[in-house]
Amino acid sequence: MTWLITGGAGYIGAHVVHAMTEAGERVVVYDDLSTGISERVPRDVPVVVGSTLDGDRVARVLAEHDVTGVVHLAAKKQVGESVEWPLHYYRENVEGLRVLLEAVTAAGVGAFVFSSSAAVYGMPDVNLVTEETPCVPMSPYGETKLAGEWLVRATGRATGLSTASLRYFNVAGAASPELADLGVSNLVPMVFEQLTEHAPPRIFGDDYPTPDGTCIRDYIHVADLAEAHVAAARALSSSPGRDLTLNIGRGEGVSVREMIDTINAVTGYDTPPTVTSRRPGDPARVVASADRVARELDWKARRDLHDMITSAWQGWLHHHPEAART
Repeated sequence: MTWLITGGAGYIGAHVVHAMTEAGERVVVYDDLSTGISERVPRDVPVVVGSTLDGDRVARVLAEHDVTGVVHLAAKKQVGESVEWPLHYYRENVEGLRVLLEAVTAAGVGAFVFSSSAAVYGMPDVNLVTEETPCVPMSPYGETKLAGEWLVRATGRATGLSTASLRYFNVAGAASPELADLGVSNLVPMVFEQLTEHAPPRIFGDDYPTPDGTCIRDYIHVADLAEAHVAAARALSSSPGRDLTLNIGRGEGVSVREMIDTINAVTGYDTPPTVTSRRPGDPARVVASADRVARELDWKARRDLHDMITSAWQGWLHHHPEAART
């Protein structure tokens, strides 16, 4: 098969590209490079610059490369930004997906893996979030991901397209320093930036009903997440007509304070955090049940928290060598 990977020059997308090629799959990257970096993509993988809103260009790429499956990661993903620009997020994330699916079905592509998010759940009041936990997204970003799942599923049922929606939990780490997360909207690189600038890491609220009072999240290594995409892609290609919705997490919770303590230990900065007020909408605990993905894909996360932080720090130092402790 040949897989078109939209958003394949991004942080997660590039990891998926590397994992797919290492597994022997043929890959083509389609990315508008608004946030992606083409140098992340292996040199022997074609990179086509374009938007998923450009249906004619997508159709040409599908035909020219004889694409038989799509992994769709291209999307806008900043929660706060989505609140400010909801129309932009719906256009990019929902209309872009609709245009892409229209081209995919017209071309007779057989498999479609959709990048979703745990943001579809909102503030679940459960110990472990299963795929049956009600979805009540709290932001336009989460709404666009849930709407995307609906659109993918409906298209699959109407056309026979095999589909999988993968609900990512909190992603961290790097498979190699070159592929590190360079943004500072996620907790780990955000703390790295604060430490590098000799500022204390921030904890938003320590009065939650958790053992140490800080929020608990399920963190997954990006390399494990990429391998889950390989497993999903192969499951769809070997079993036409499948319709999967799967949590992608470790099924283990880590508090914000535990995360910061681990980052301090790995980096050697040892800077105590400061506590500020809660952020609106932050649930106390969001941890995945990973039972269904283990059953459906025979996949399980293999890397632990220390692996995530160590690899992320190596990547941060690769891009910010001045941050090294001396």
